[in-house]
Amino acid sequence: MILFPAIDLKDGACVRLFKGDMDKATVYNADPADQARAFEKAGFKWLHLVDLNGAIKGKPINEAAVASILAAIKLPVQLGGGIRDLATIQRWIDAGITRVILGTIALNDPELVKTACKQFPGKIVVGIDAREGYVAVEGWAKTSRVKALDLALRFEDCGVAAIVFTDIDRDGVMTGVNLESTVDLAFALTTPIIASGGVSSLSDLEEIKRHEGSGIEGVISGRALYDGRINVGAALKLMEG
Repeated sequence: MILFPAIDLKDGACVRLFKGDMDKATVYNADPADQARAFEKAGFKWLHLVDLNGAIKGKPINEAAVASILAAIKLPVQLGGGIRDLATIQRWIDAGITRVILGTIALNDPELVKTACKQFPGKIVVGIDAREGYVAVEGWAKTSRVKALDLALRFEDCGVAAIVFTDIDRDGVMTGVNLESTVDLAFALTTPIIASGGVSSLSDLEEIKRHEGSGIEGVISGRALYDGRINVGAALKLMEG
């Protein structure tokens, strides 16, 4: 199982939000490339990036910060936030992004996601962010009336590499992953699931690891890594074991 350290980019800095609120951002590193190097040195095998401003604006905003990260490390990187068309997907892949995460557009234009899967095989991830079970879009600013599972099922067998499932109400609050919903989603799909939102301790990771057989490919952690609540060495040993 992969442990993805998260770098969320807001105004060029590495931040963490509280329940997705852009006005409740804690800056952890003003130099995202420095943070990426630290994660690589610590032994992580992947990096998870989100362009928070881009998610709100609907187009890439933190391009300079992403470019600095890609120049600083050799890890494969998956990136989401503000990616709404095939041209932007192409641009990021050409820049060196390994996997592109499609969120808002997955709800608004599922056919584009299917086209992208054919055009960029193995490089498309769908991001499903849920608030009380319903899909939220546009940087979590709007909540739809579509259930997370219903959206996920639209992309079965079309070549999506993985689904990042985030419970917004758990994100950044250190209360643990919504394991029940994540496991239920993983069991219902053949597409691998990456759990996100609320990881606060090694015991949270142990719980997720126990459900690896359900189809959970990995887990994303942010604030708990920055705050030192999770020992990186112990976490990597657990997840990779």
